[in-house]
Amino acid sequence: MIDRVSATEKTVELIGELISVHGPLLFHQSGGCCDGSAPMCFPRGDFRVGSRDVFLGNICDQPFFIADDQFTYWEHTQLIIDVVPGRGGMFSVEGPTGKRFLTRSRVFSDEESNQLQAHPPLRASDINDIDGLKTTS
Repeated sequence: MIDRVSATEKTVELIGELISVHGPLLFHQSGGCCDGSAPMCFPRGDFRVGSRDVFLGNICDQPFFIADDQFTYWEHTQLIIDVVPGRGGMFSVEGPTGKRFLTRSRVFSDEESNQLQAHPPLRASDINDIDGLKTTS
C-alpha cells in the first residue's frame, strides 16, 4: 500500500542524528500560524497528540501525526518530509542543527486514492500505545 508520509534521504540522516541525542521522536504537522509547512519534531514523551489528530504513518519508525483540519486539506497528497538549511520551529528539536524539516507534497493518483480510501488512517484516539502503535480496533 502507498505511504501517506515519506522521508527523503536527508531526512533519514537527520532523524538518525536526532534519535542519538533525544531518543525516540514524534512528528506533528499542525498547520498553525507559526508552523506553516514545517512539521514539528519532539522527543516522543514531550508532546501529546490530540485525540482527533490523524496518524499518517511512520518515518524511520517515528510516528507522524497531522492535525485533523490539516488532514482535510492534505488528504489527497502524499507528504514528503525533507530537510533544508535554516532554523526549525521554536520547539522542534532540529532547531540547533542549522537544518529544518519541510513538508513537500505530491498528489495521489486516482488508483492510489482508491487504495487509501479503503484503508482510512487512524485517529490518535484509536492508538493506546504510541511506542508500539497498538490500536484499539
